[in-house]
Amino acid sequence: MTEPTQTAPTQIWPADLAARYRAAGYWRGETFPAMLRARAADHPDRVAITSGEDQLTYGALNARARALGAGLLALGLVPGDRVLIQMGNAPCFFHAVFAAFAAGLVPVYALPAHRRTEVTHLARKAQARAVLVQGRIDRFDHAAMMMGLRADLPALAHVIVAGAAPEGALDMDAIAGDPASLPPDPDPQAVAFCQISGGSTGLPKLIPRSHDDYFYSIRASNDICGITERSVYLAALPVAHNFTMSSPGHFGALYAGGRVVLCAAPMPQIAFPLIAREGVTITGLVPPLALLWLDAAQKARPDLPTLNTLQVGGAKFLPESARRVAPLLGCRLQQVFGMAEGLVNYTRDDDPDEIVTGTQGRPISPDDEVLILDDAGAPVPDGQPGNLLTRGPYTIRAYHDDDSANARSFTEDGFYRTGDIVIRLPSGHLVVQGRANDQINRNGEKISAEEVEDLLLGHPGVFDAVVVSIPDARLGERACAFIQPRGDAPTPTEIRKYLRSREVAAFKIPDEIRMVDGFATTAVGKISRRQLRETLRADVLSELDPST
Repeated sequence: MTEPTQTAPTQIWPADLAARYRAAGYWRGETFPAMLRARAADHPDRVAITSGEDQLTYGALNARARALGAGLLALGLVPGDRVLIQMGNAPCFFHAVFAAFAAGLVPVYALPAHRRTEVTHLARKAQARAVLVQGRIDRFDHAAMMMGLRADLPALAHVIVAGAAPEGALDMDAIAGDPASLPPDPDPQAVAFCQISGGSTGLPKLIPRSHDDYFYSIRASNDICGITERSVYLAALPVAHNFTMSSPGHFGALYAGGRVVLCAAPMPQIAFPLIAREGVTITGLVPPLALLWLDAAQKARPDLPTLNTLQVGGAKFLPESARRVAPLLGCRLQQVFGMAEGLVNYTRDDDPDEIVTGTQGRPISPDDEVLILDDAGAPVPDGQPGNLLTRGPYTIRAYHDDDSANARSFTEDGFYRTGDIVIRLPSGHLVVQGRANDQINRNGEKISAEEVEDLLLGHPGVFDAVVVSIPDARLGERACAFIQPRGDAPTPTEIRKYLRSREVAAFKIPDEIRMVDGFATTAVGKISRRQLRETLRADVLSELDPST
């Protein structure tokens, strides 16, 4: 198989906006390798990361990252190469990521839940030259999966494993080189890493983030959230999530010289003792997990005296649940609404209670330009729902190597079409109403209805399939698949077994599966997928609430 031509990810703002953002002090020329070196020089013996009984100091993290980075270059990787990183909430994630930064490599983040389908797509799209993977996460053998897909990825030169490395893979712990061989720090406007989109029309898109734009988001988040060197951030959600990285996240805590505590699983019986023992001051959850914490706290009444802030984001947090946070957990609530593409909104300390419990916050920056438009593209007044578009100093201008997605997602003058329906209050705070497209937000994970439909259509017993989102008190939304069978109808169990065999992330498997005789068509005999999804969703909602 011929190796494809390398296409390096870039992120370029128009010159006038770039000059404005620099003049305003948003872009200061900071880079990730320089940041860690500075923290290690300032306080080498201060603990940066706590994982169980293990403590990793700033000095040790920097030294290991630089040695590992030099070792990666000694393998033949060169600055600018992309490296796919799939690791859980473990110190090896930070070793791998900061090693890539030190070597001038570009990390591409895969989530622990991703399986062969998603990982192959991401590695191929990024033209990854290496993968750095945690051998096993939650009993799944990620190392074996990576070894099994090498034949499909001609650009992939190395599989590097943290943990027991199978034959043919490299042991990450054994890789080291001379830090003197590391390149100079990158251009602050260069792409630091690629995050992944939720994917509204298929598999995830790659989101290139520059050093300058991401550091502005981190600094501003730290200011709003009150993060200092005394802060202790609990990483309860996966560390590769944008929320967990930068809002203010583990990168925010490390930028301030604070401490990151890694939580193996976000369940209250694990997190509550960890918060108490480690003196955690701030953490972030998606709404379904926040509800679990609140229910557990109502029964157990945990003593969490250091916890100052519980952030809730990733999906809308209903006011009746939001009002329970302070009485049950003894801390303030901060609502967060953001996206890996850029725009982040927070409620603030000085917001009235009704704003904190009833909105998803307002933008970080004075230069976050926000438009609320109707379907025809006309502005809607405050208090009315509309489509959210935005541009600003930390919102991307394009996805990597995806012309069709860029044409759909960005206006000619650079506004990003978020796909969210929101109401803007006169104060600038946003109230999230839902999604404008066919994306399902399940427990904070974004699922493309189209992608799941395509997977279902591969089953020999499925003639057609439509996947819709249904509101769910715990998950925010759940996925319901309507299937028109071909011949004898397969059972839901058979459908789920088939989807698992396709090696996709478990969160994409529909929560509910219904068989139907057929689907309605348009006047010309075609199925309007969007209209059909809306009709089927309405049918389910009327079953749940016959009065509607």
